[in-house]
Amino acid sequence: MKKLLLTLSLFVAIATVTKAQILPKVQVGIKGGVNLSSLSNSGSTFSADNRAGYLGGIWARFGALGFNFQPELYITSKNVDINSSNGASSSAKFTSIDVPLLLGGKIGAFGLGGRFYAGPLLSFAINKDNSFGSAVGGATRLDYKDSNFAITAGAGIDIRRISIDLRYEAGLTKQEYIDGSTSIKTRVSLFNLSLGYAFL
Repeated sequence: MKKLLLTLSLFVAIATVTKAQILPKVQVGIKGGVNLSSLSNSGSTFSADNRAGYLGGIWARFGALGFNFQPELYITSKNVDINSSNGASSSAKFTSIDVPLLLGGKIGAFGLGGRFYAGPLLSFAINKDNSFGSAVGGATRLDYKDSNFAITAGAGIDIRRISIDLRYEAGLTKQEYIDGSTSIKTRVSLFNLSLGYAFL
């Protein structure tokens, strides 16, 4: 009898975990967090020190069969200190609307799980030539011609409606930074740590 109950309990647990992974699921939420940026400076006449920035926005997750697709849209500020070869120092700030399109997998059940993912990221700069509204418009249309590209990868933990994510973003296209009369083009890479909440 004990063996029968143990076998039945094991079967129910496996069925519950399998059901949680197989059935389609949709989540929508908000997120906020911090990042630590760095600039590529190979062959350049400056060095860069990391500074903290921020991010905040919305995300959606569509999952089934243990896999998921997670598009996001958020505003992010990336900050670094620039040290020129002549001894001058200044700060560079890159503000943008970012749209990661992430593919990944998920393991776990009963409201607790781990995720891993990777995918492309489109970044729409906000500056004097491109307003917040036009950057959001380009992001929602996925107008890749006006965007910077990056690759991002990371992992996350879900605790019921709460998500914690740590990821690395590697810039592929160069962004322009004006230091006085000098124009510097550099790739921006960063780590970010974020906290999300699923309200749906």
